[in-house]
Amino acid sequence: MNKLLSVLILLLPGLSFASTGAGQAETLDLTSHWVGYTSLAIFVLAYIFVMAEEFTHLRKSKPVILAAGLIWALIAAVYVSHDIPHVVEQAMRHDFEEYAELMLFLLVAMTYINAMEDRRVFDALRSWLVRKGFSFRQLFWLTGILAFFISPVADNLTTALLMCAVVLAVGGTNTRFVSLACINIVVAANAGGAFSPFGDITTLMVWQKGMVEFWAFFALFIPSVVNFVVPAAIMHFGIPQVKPDADDEIVNMQRGARRIIFLFLLTIVTAVSFHNFLELPPVIGMLTGLSYLQFFGYFLRKTSHRDEIRDEVGKVGDIVPFDVFNKIARAEWDTLLFFYGVVLSVGGLGFLGYLALSSELMYAQLGATYANVLVGVMSAIVDNIPVMFAVLTMNPDMPLGQWLLVTLTAGVGGSLLSIGSAAGVALMGQARGQYTFFSHLKWTPVIALGYAASIMVHLWLNSDLF
Repeated sequence: MNKLLSVLILLLPGLSFASTGAGQAETLDLTSHWVGYTSLAIFVLAYIFVMAEEFTHLRKSKPVILAAGLIWALIAAVYVSHDIPHVVEQAMRHDFEEYAELMLFLLVAMTYINAMEDRRVFDALRSWLVRKGFSFRQLFWLTGILAFFISPVADNLTTALLMCAVVLAVGGTNTRFVSLACINIVVAANAGGAFSPFGDITTLMVWQKGMVEFWAFFALFIPSVVNFVVPAAIMHFGIPQVKPDADDEIVNMQRGARRIIFLFLLTIVTAVSFHNFLELPPVIGMLTGLSYLQFFGYFLRKTSHRDEIRDEVGKVGDIVPFDVFNKIARAEWDTLLFFYGVVLSVGGLGFLGYLALSSELMYAQLGATYANVLVGVMSAIVDNIPVMFAVLTMNPDMPLGQWLLVTLTAGVGGSLLSIGSAAGVALMGQARGQYTFFSHLKWTPVIALGYAASIMVHLWLNSDLF
């Protein structure tokens, strides 16, 4: 059977050997082979299902995981027929190791966010905002500013959901306010995530890959502010000049909430220190930081009787002892598995040779600046994770300023459409009927103005990095 397969493959067009570099094993150029075309078709079909998740309710991880397996199986079949299977194994292991580092990093961050939700940190912030009786215009700016500054530490999805809950609690049936406030939150959360390694998966990928050092990301702070403020300033005039009734509900944080916030910040410091001073992968620092939460969780469980005493003086509901592993179980596993499918699928297409062709077309012919601006536009249509992973796999020879530019555009480009970022997709579900694809699309020209302005500010302000 192997001999028959070998003959059939050798008779097909588009198969040639290519060297990956001195001392490395030879690879096959499959870009014009039926396996290459089939792999592209599989990835495109999988991504159509991802983009249609809102309508099909099929979780986005399922099609890309299947696509990843099929693409690498097709590649392996060709290499096995040429008796060079270990080349594929080594390439796939490399992609899987990259995924594992990012997955564990994100898992720790998600666990801390879930722990803070459990301690009602975000509920307390929401109730405080609602109680204050801000006008719609004040709330529009306040939720936007908070989204901008919370998303660099928490992820932009959690931040957007929190701020949207405030908007819905106050805005009620005022569709115009809810719609504009949600657009503003999406733009602000994505912009805030662009100048911090912890703000978005794409910035985390760039940092862990070593393309940009931790402190260098903050050169994007002012361009990110411009990206948020320009559209917000224009949308401000569309907000109704109304002051809604305040809500008197008071939500208190549970015991240990402030200490968990402190431990999360300490975990971030640990990850940065491990990477900057000890030259260890940041994920090692994050996993070390998870132990802080585990030890504190042990303390909370051993002293859970204090929660029972507080319950007797007014707290409502049964006391459930704090359990770190419950918080891990509540992580966004669909997102983490989706990330696996994307990394392995794009890695497979890169191994086939398509990313080298794309790099030649985009970066060699268009030039780095135009190519990086195009990356941001692409991330509004296709999720920014595969786009950024593709750029990192291409690894074009660019100065620091260009790597910061592509980090900025990939982070904020998703704001151009409601489906362009996880924050936008989530808010369409949370504010269903009030914040929609078309309500966002109506303001896309204004958001695009902020996108262009942020790029121009970066090119001017950080010109010495190019």
